[in-house]
Amino acid sequence: MTSVKHFLRGTALAAILAAAGPLVAPDLGFLGATSAQAQVIRLIDVRGNTRVEDETIKAYLSVQLGQRVDAFAIDDSLKALFATGLFKDVSIERRGSTLVVTVVENPVINRVAFEGNKKIEDESLAQVVGSKQRGVLTQSRVETDIQRILEVYRRSGRFGASVTPKIIERSSNRVDLVYEIDEGAETGISRITFIGNHAFSDSRLQNVIRTKEGGLLSFIRTTDTYDPDRLRSDQEGLRQFYLKHGYADFQIVSAVADLDRERNVFFITFTIDEGEQYSFSDVEIESNIPDVDPESLRGLLRVEPGDVYNSLLVDKTVEDITIELARAGYAFATVRPRADRDFENRTIAVTFSIDEGARVFIERINIRGNTRTRDYVIRREFDISEGDAYNRALVNRAERRLRALRFFETVRIDTQPGSTPDRIILDVLVQDQATGSFSVGAGYSTSDGIIGDVSLTERNFLGRGHLVNARVGFGESQQSYEFGFTEPYFLGRRLSAGFDVYRRELDDNDNRNFEQEETGGGIRFGLPITDDLQLNVGYGIEQREVTNDGSTSLAIIQAAAEGETIKSAFNWSLVYNTIDNVQKPTSGIFARLTQEFAGIGGDVQFLSTTFDGRYYRELNTEWEIVGLIRVQGGYITGWGGDDVRILDAFQRGGNLVRGFETSGLGPRDGEDSLGATTYYGASAEVQFPIPYIPKELGFGGAFFADIGSAFGTDLSGASIQDSESLRASVGGSILWQSPFGPLRVDIAYPLLEEDFDDTEIVRFGASTAF
Repeated sequence: MTSVKHFLRGTALAAILAAAGPLVAPDLGFLGATSAQAQVIRLIDVRGNTRVEDETIKAYLSVQLGQRVDAFAIDDSLKALFATGLFKDVSIERRGSTLVVTVVENPVINRVAFEGNKKIEDESLAQVVGSKQRGVLTQSRVETDIQRILEVYRRSGRFGASVTPKIIERSSNRVDLVYEIDEGAETGISRITFIGNHAFSDSRLQNVIRTKEGGLLSFIRTTDTYDPDRLRSDQEGLRQFYLKHGYADFQIVSAVADLDRERNVFFITFTIDEGEQYSFSDVEIESNIPDVDPESLRGLLRVEPGDVYNSLLVDKTVEDITIELARAGYAFATVRPRADRDFENRTIAVTFSIDEGARVFIERINIRGNTRTRDYVIRREFDISEGDAYNRALVNRAERRLRALRFFETVRIDTQPGSTPDRIILDVLVQDQATGSFSVGAGYSTSDGIIGDVSLTERNFLGRGHLVNARVGFGESQQSYEFGFTEPYFLGRRLSAGFDVYRRELDDNDNRNFEQEETGGGIRFGLPITDDLQLNVGYGIEQREVTNDGSTSLAIIQAAAEGETIKSAFNWSLVYNTIDNVQKPTSGIFARLTQEFAGIGGDVQFLSTTFDGRYYRELNTEWEIVGLIRVQGGYITGWGGDDVRILDAFQRGGNLVRGFETSGLGPRDGEDSLGATTYYGASAEVQFPIPYIPKELGFGGAFFADIGSAFGTDLSGASIQDSESLRASVGGSILWQSPFGPLRVDIAYPLLEEDFDDTEIVRFGASTAF
């Protein structure tokens, strides 16, 4: 192999000297007035070229036929020919009235190859480099390719990578270009430091940013490597976090990443100025458009006097008012929030001012940087398109929606002037990121023993924005297979549609003394009413088969509908969700009201209604203490003369009041759970980080108190036990933000119970499930 640098530059200096030699030869005499006639060029003779035409080469010369030549003209011609990148060697010599141009063409690239790369595939690198097969080999392009390859490795956290270009000469002036890559080790992040924070602890702010410190879990995550784009995104995340919590004067003084080359690690330091926390004083709307009544818009306000200042709610209020004005025919109306600070009382009076904006239209929307996601997936997040009136509030809304997709590492929308003063161009700049996840999990369930699952999820299937998920579950007494598909924009509208299919095989266990098989599926639709409120409707059909192993009473099996049955049901739910983080909530409300109506054909008929509401609030920001209040309830009744079967009744226990087994509450016939037709419960919980345990491990703790009841059955018999009395428990939990999702272990002590209830002290389960 030969280095590109030596191959391309080896003869360049000799070429220039050879060309300059005739200029100083005494026999040319071009400086003398008597030999002026010899300086006129009568013929240009091009030699050495095989691919480039003579006329093409002559076009780059500063000297033409019939013109006089001097050293400056020849020097300019040499530079012009070398600048084309077509030649590795050029010489120009004047022989009398003939100008002889001799060139050595750059070789043609036979193939481009990569060696030593294991972390990044050849296909990905080939898209980055500018040198291509059948292209011309040039030094400048090779040097650019090296920097592009190194940039790819830097973005993947490998700042110690190096690239050496080599060439292999072939026949007919062809070469193979090989980039030898030493990937080096990943450049991790050793420490993240915050300077200037008083309201929030370092660990609380580390939950806000995506960049993480390296540690024991580094082998399963990629956010503990340095990425400059991620660091910029983190700065915006910190700014939004503080503005949402009332710190209107918040500033990031600096965000510095220092590389320790000896240890191959980064030290990241955020220097911030929090400022003071503000609350809203007066909130008003004023209109400078005569036909717009401000009072008619007050119902759209999301902020009230006395609330802690929240810039996100201010922005959403601007968007809501803007959209309402557009519906009323004021397409160019602009809504600007004007904030008047009272520094002494630390309050902000906000006035939403409505004006008739400039008549500016969107000429074009350019989508750039998306290598995988289709353009239309990005465009459909905009409520405006080419030709519509430009409105910054709607552009900001689209940017927030694009970030919420989690398809992109970075999202930025810039503007530039259009072809006329009343036109504007939007440049949407994104960077795709991995959207698939594969997980293998195992654990222990108090009702099913050892359990596990393998799941695969892709949020942006084929770059079309489809959600595809598959899961296989297994355990000592159960096996399950599930597949789901969701189209988030059905029929081109903001309406989600999807389907699910599943099969479950349930053997008998401590809470189920019969075998059960379920095979079913369904379709579902989701319609967002507002940003926080969504209506879901669906239809499901399920075939169930119940088998008696001989250990269960005939009455129980009949109540469970032994044999094969078909359930055909329509369902709907209304979901209100302002939770800030699904994995680890710290603030917000989640409420879901659900009804299922069975009897659209099939063998069973019932109406079931359930409610689940949760309220999260951060009790202490410095110590990261979060409070949770949860209420839940349900009622099911048969219709058309049908009783509620055991399989359709509510099986409640530790999921209602901890300290009881999975089906430990509600009516029973001996050891068999009959399920309940009514249940209700409430819980209070305080969550906190566990001191002295490294935060990167994701462990936390909780104390809780539960109270509730489950009762009612359509069965009758002397042996059936049932009670509407309250059950209660207190206890503590260990929470784990594991790589496979949030998990928890509850240790509970029942305070109120009935003799026929089944209790358990320790319970394993999921930490959150929305």
